[in-house]
Amino acid sequence: MANNAEEIKKFLRARRDAVRPSEVGLANYPGRRVPGLRREEVAQLAGVSVDYYTRLEQGRLTSASEGVILSIAEALRLTQAETQYLRDLLRPQLRRSVEPAPPQQVRPALLRMLNGLHDQPAFVLGRRNEVLASNDLLDALFTPFNHRPPGERNLLRWLLLDPAARSLYLDWAQITSEVVGVLRAEAGRNPDDPQIAEFVAELRSASPEFRTWWAERTVVERTWGSKRFNHPVVGRLDITYEALSLPGDPDQILFVYSGKTDDDLGRLRILASWYAQSTTHPITAGQGTAQPQRGEPGEQEPRQA
Repeated sequence: MANNAEEIKKFLRARRDAVRPSEVGLANYPGRRVPGLRREEVAQLAGVSVDYYTRLEQGRLTSASEGVILSIAEALRLTQAETQYLRDLLRPQLRRSVEPAPPQQVRPALLRMLNGLHDQPAFVLGRRNEVLASNDLLDALFTPFNHRPPGERNLLRWLLLDPAARSLYLDWAQITSEVVGVLRAEAGRNPDDPQIAEFVAELRSASPEFRTWWAERTVVERTWGSKRFNHPVVGRLDITYEALSLPGDPDQILFVYSGKTDDDLGRLRILASWYAQSTTHPITAGQGTAQPQRGEPGEQEPRQA
């Protein structure tokens, strides 16, 4: 990621441009030359001097008090995730080592728990969206991540670069742009991580959509929600999901999916049965299962969404 001064400048400008005057009670008179708020308007709303906010947005100030951060966040109508991102940019932090972090490991007890979820796709994501472990039903729903080479077990890379992902998600652009926003949040927490910088550079080169979404500087935190799929085996499938932080493993997130309705749960069970006839190996961190082939016994004909 760019140095903090440059990122502060670009982030504040992007968020200022995104706020319409009417949203904060200001008149949007004819002939206005900026799409969003002017610097002096942000300063007025935040209760700081125009000179102070100007220096901040120009990157000439790289730290601020908690009170100022919260006032600017309110003026710019930042989300909770965006406010934390601004806090990460503006709060002084000890510089971390530029040495790559050691590979992340999933605890054996957590692997056993994943294996025990037969009706719920589940997986563990690492700090850069690496799929550290997944159960069979998740592999059947997405792709067998643990069967892929180590450098290709990344959820965001798969979403952006695998055509099958675009066909699977009915709301591919929305989902993928949100995962880009998750990576943006992670970059704010770890501005000196060389592996994040390398990953961003790779995706900027490989994906025009990533370049667009990364430049928008939207920040997203994983929480809970729903997703819609058109799966090649079971057709239309709606799920809900929970993203759970793991105590003791702060850089790992456990995702658990559930069928949204009884019909969706039934489709997940059909998918599990189909996949079980393709492979019977339990998951192990770093080891995968064979890619199921179309036309094998027990396969269901695709249903129209």
